[in-house]
Formats: sequence, C-alpha cells, structure tokens
Amino acid sequence: MPKITPFLWYDTQAEEAAKFYCSVIKNSKIHKTARYPEGSPAPTGSVMTVEFELDGQKFIALNAGPHFKFNEAVSFVIECENQAEVDEYWAKLTSGGGQESMCGWLKDKYGLSWQVTPKALGKMMTDPDPEKAKHVMQAMMQMKKIVIEDLERAYAEV
Repeated sequence: MPKITPFLWYDTQAEEAAKFYCSVIKNSKIHKTARYPEGSPAPTGSVMTVEFELDGQKFIALNAGPHFKFNEAVSFVIECENQAEVDEYWAKLTSGGGQESMCGWLKDKYGLSWQVTPKALGKMMTDPDPEKAKHVMQAMMQMKKIVIEDLERAYAEV
C-alpha cells in the first residue's frame, strides 16, 4: 500500500460516497467504518470515517459538516484502456446528479472531480511530432467526454 492516502471531507455522505465509489471502480472494498463516540460534536454512533480502497488505492472519507467543499483544484484520474471503459466510468460517475465538464473532466454527485482519460490520449499528446499533439489537443478541447475515435482522426490528419 502507498504511504499517501487521500482524505476526503464530506458533510454527512462519507459512507454513501465510499459505497458509491466501490460500486463504480472494480477491485474495490470498504475496510472499516469508525463512528462518533458519545460526547463528540456529531450525533453519537453516526459515521465519522470510512476507510476504503479503490483498485489498490486507499482512501479515507470523513463526515465533518458543511465547512469545506470539493473543487477542481484536486481531481482523480481514471486511466482507461478503451472507449467502452471511458463510457462506463463516465456514465456511472455522472449518474444521480453528477456534472459533465470539458476535456474528460466531470464532477460526481458529491462534487468530487474526476478525469476519465483514455491511455491513447497520453500517447498521442506525447508524440514527438508537435503538430500531431497540437491537433489532438485541439480536438480534446472541443469534447466533454473523450471520444478516442475523434482523437485518432485528429492525430491522423497531420
């Protein structure tokens, strides 16, 4: 396990969010849930933290009130093998109130930002031919969800 664990602050939805993410990302599970003890500022027995794992990456979710909100300054990248995988993650993460953004970015229903990115994009963007990379960048800038076929078409135009 990595030494660094993302720690996510929620108002009251930590457990719900952890279960949602575990249902979206393969090879994921909830490890343990801690509850607020008597005398704490939160209701006794309510969920305080949830430790969970998404495909080998450990996370901790905290219920701590409405003091802080997620923003795009932090996002999680899902590197996808193909268009079917891009489509699947995009649909699941935008379901239930998520919002599409640009260039493969979205916010899930909890406000957490994700980048659903095909491996092919990275390969094309690092091509030694700067014109190919430029065409791919221009195509990507027009997209919300990344469409690999459209990237490949832009890449081949040069």
